[in-house]
Amino acid sequence: MSILQLFRRWRSNEAAKQLHRIIVAQARQPAFYTALGVPDTLDGRFELIALHGFLVMHRLKADQAGIDLARDVAEIIFDDLDASLREMGAGDLGVGKRIKKMGEAFYGRIAAYDAGLAPGGDLEDALRRNLYGTAQATAETLAAAGAYVRNSVNILKHCDFSELLMGHLKFPPVPEGDLSQSARH
Repeated sequence: MSILQLFRRWRSNEAAKQLHRIIVAQARQPAFYTALGVPDTLDGRFELIALHGFLVMHRLKADQAGIDLARDVAEIIFDDLDASLREMGAGDLGVGKRIKKMGEAFYGRIAAYDAGLAPGGDLEDALRRNLYGTAQATAETLAAAGAYVRNSVNILKHCDFSELLMGHLKFPPVPEGDLSQSARH
């Protein structure tokens, strides 16, 4: 591997780490748990990381130049999940199995959200099944969550791709307040 290839790989990894930090910070926004009613549980937190990981990877994979970075982002997400499980006291023998299940769930979410965003897809149903799981989400909440996802896709679609490749992105604000009012507009 040449010096130039090593530098590109290091720069890609740094961008992936930065994108991961942004994904996690956005997934921790309190409004997801309050206004949008995502369960504030380990599962709910995983679902928000998976959703935002999907949004970033969806955009990166739309351009050939972003495919390697999308892979790096996914790897860092799973390295972080592995470390988190170990910090919570999961035994070494159980971590691998849990990470494998989380990986299957993560890639299942990607497929569900891709299908939900496709023409004729039902994004709100994908969000109800995955983001909310067993929690009850109102039609207004699902509409607001769907609008947030579509807005995120649109913002990422129109962002400066070279900035994204350097690890720079800004998600839209999370809907707050009375969602039954905002879903009607």
